[in-house]
Amino acid sequence: MAAAGTSVLDKAWAERWLRESARVIGEHREELIDLDRAIGDGDHGENMDRGFKAIVAKLDEASPDSVAAALKMAAMMLMSKVGGAAGPLYGTAYLRASTAVGDAEALDGAVVAAMLAAARDGIVARGKAQSGDKTMVDAWTPAVEAAGSAGDGLAALEAAARAAEAGAEATKPLVARKGRASYLGERSAGHVDPGAVSTALILRAAVTAAASEAAASEASA
Repeated sequence: MAAAGTSVLDKAWAERWLRESARVIGEHREELIDLDRAIGDGDHGENMDRGFKAIVAKLDEASPDSVAAALKMAAMMLMSKVGGAAGPLYGTAYLRASTAVGDAEALDGAVVAAMLAAARDGIVARGKAQSGDKTMVDAWTPAVEAAGSAGDGLAALEAAARAAEAGAEATKPLVARKGRASYLGERSAGHVDPGAVSTALILRAAVTAAASEAAASEASA
């Protein structure tokens, strides 16, 4: 049993993470649409919101029996419900993350780092983008690096979320070299990448989901 004030990154946390991700993506739907409208098709917020609502609907039917199962379900929903580039990219990320987690019942810092690295590598493999291309990879890569040097699971998530938020903001001056935004050339500079922002929101949701369980544990001690 976890000590008061600590968080167990188990299947219950994974479900809270997905539900919290849906909440924050819905909350920031219009922001993501506006960001994507500036340099893309303008559908990122709508697509992501639809995909995560489908995830929540699936969770309402039945809770996953493991962290890996939760991530795999999310992958399937995003691949089938999200249009544009985001569906395949995020779907691949969650699928690779599920494989990296394997049969772990609770995630420590090392497994969190491996999970995030697998997700990032899946995105790179699918989208062929690298750091500096002004894509979600610019949020994922610093997140992976930060998580790898952190301590326990919650510390790794917090480090990853902070790094992703900074990475997303750092896409603003970049000139896009991949995706729809690359068609704009120099005109893509001055805008934050919407995929990097949604990445930061999702990783922050993972921290919120873990911290809420820790707070509840402390309150009941």
